Amino acid sequence: MELRDIEIFLTLTEELHFGRTAERLRVSKARVSQSIKQQERRIGGALFERTSRSVRLTPLGERLRDRLDAGYGEIMAGIDEAAAAARGYVGTLTVGTFDTHHQEIAGVLELFRQRHPQCELHMRELLPSDPFGGLRAGRIDVGLLWLPVREPDLVVGPVLYTEQLVLAVAADHPLASRDQVEIEDLGDHAVVHLEGPIPDYMWEVKCPSVTPAGRPIRRGSAVATLAEALTAIGSGRVVSPIGSLVAAGRKRRDITFVPITDGPTLSYAPVWRGAGETSLVRAFVQAARDARNARAADASPRTGSRRTGGRPR
Repeated sequence: MELRDIEIFLTLTEELHFGRTAERLRVSKARVSQSIKQQERRIGGALFERTSRSVRLTPLGERLRDRLDAGYGEIMAGIDEAAAAARGYVGTLTVGTFDTHHQEIAGVLELFRQRHPQCELHMRELLPSDPFGGLRAGRIDVGLLWLPVREPDLVVGPVLYTEQLVLAVAADHPLASRDQVEIEDLGDHAVVHLEGPIPDYMWEVKCPSVTPAGRPIRRGSAVATLAEALTAIGSGRVVSPIGSLVAAGRKRRDITFVPITDGPTLSYAPVWRGAGETSLVRAFVQAARDARNARAADASPRTGSRRTGGRPR
């Protein structure tokens, strides 16, 4: 079986549609149909059940997909690594994250280093009050930001990880003794006011301006950094929703972190300047996508279809 025929088969197991498979691989629909028929003749059994309305894998097709999938992924990874080495990816790529969030993309960083050993990765911290400043100034090539990001000059990549929100309050605050709180509780207390060029729509995700019942949430102390926010919270003057990943690494005697039951789940993705997209940026985003897919594959049963090493969508 030729490598191209394996790619056609595995892509069809995902798409379950001959037309979409042909479009994704940039071949004709007839080429896809011919390849599958040849494979079925060679194997001696049907790999797909076809009707006028649907395409489904047969049990034989499922077994073949499971055996070919891992091997094809390894082959394509080897080809990608060799191609990258031939292109000579060298230089420095600067990646920005919030606080200790670099730990959440350790798999991405490791994969990128394996693929591009001649490239130096430089990590820098992003400020929540100015998430885009480093990108636009060219100090950071790729930033890991919570979504949404709606900036016309910035490109957003695949979601890599998520986190929940907790409420940071002073240890002697009335809410500190609670097992959990709701967003509605913020209507009774002043919250941190983030001072900086962060867009309102982005901060609204973390710290809404009104409660679910429509009550305004008062803004209190103005802060520009996480350290300033924690100091203000510890004084008891304000409270603030904060990411659970940051909270886990910021244990303090003067602050208690209380789970927010109805808080949003924050999604984080790589973001870069469209005008500043380089081969290293593209290589990092590809490593991010591949690491994410590999982690998802390891965490899920191998009974459903999933992406293979074919062309990115």
